[in-house]
Amino acid sequence: MNERPNRVPEWCQGEEWCPVTVTAALLSRKWKPVIVDRLLKSGPCGFSELQNLIGNISGKALSNNLKELEADRIVNRSVISERPYRVEYALTDRGRDLEPLIVAMREWGSKHFDPDSKENG
Repeated sequence: MNERPNRVPEWCQGEEWCPVTVTAALLSRKWKPVIVDRLLKSGPCGFSELQNLIGNISGKALSNNLKELEADRIVNRSVISERPYRVEYALTDRGRDLEPLIVAMREWGSKHFDPDSKENG
């Protein structure tokens, strides 16, 4: 499926739309690639489980990012039960297609950044 998104920032001069811009805009918020990474590794998760897997993310930030990822058809939200109320978040096919990009980001970060070094920049 090669569809153009509804909202495309105009970052690439002279192009009607730019696939790099679309992808960068989709994953531009700090937590979005992390959310996708955790869902790739763990599969479908409830909100609290996902928050625990990520760590150091507020409930509001997670909720806002999940809503945006759902609007972009990267994540699917399913109501599992009404009592007690429980939802589950899972990657859509479109979201799972981000796996090579997320893996490349993980590998690049591992190769170029040492968590114990003060020279990471």
